[in-house]
Amino acid sequence: MAFDLQPNLKGRLVELRPLRPEDWHALFTVASDPLIWEQHPERDRYEKDVFQVFFREALESGGAFVVIDRSSQQIIGSTRFYGYDPEKSEIEIGWTFLARKYWGGRYNARSGKRTSGRKRPWKKLARSERETRQGRTEIIRQRSM
Repeated sequence: MAFDLQPNLKGRLVELRPLRPEDWHALFTVASDPLIWEQHPERDRYEKDVFQVFFREALESGGAFVVIDRSSQQIIGSTRFYGYDPEKSEIEIGWTFLARKYWGGRYNARSGKRTSGRKRPWKKLARSERETRQGRTEIIRQRSM
């Protein structure tokens, strides 16, 4: 079974859909908050030139999503599948950021559940590694038994 790196995923609070070039302005509006990147290794990602590289790489990855608040239909962040290894049936989720308004609450947990809680070709969450500081980065490695 092939793994779809860019499904449309909907939950009660958030929707994840594939990142598109026309999402640039809305996503940069969220990412331009310096406090989002304060603890991040790339602290200058709020700068337009730096974020343009991030955005281009996200599009090229073929696994990037925008996170949309279902009640307002506003883009509130982004997340990405990466490191897909079909032989090991393994994938990682990361490069996640959310607008500060959505930190530390239901929205961050829901965006992770949208990507990791769907029907998938692997059967067991073998390792969960969360490097989260108020919703900034979340990495989940999933493997089959």
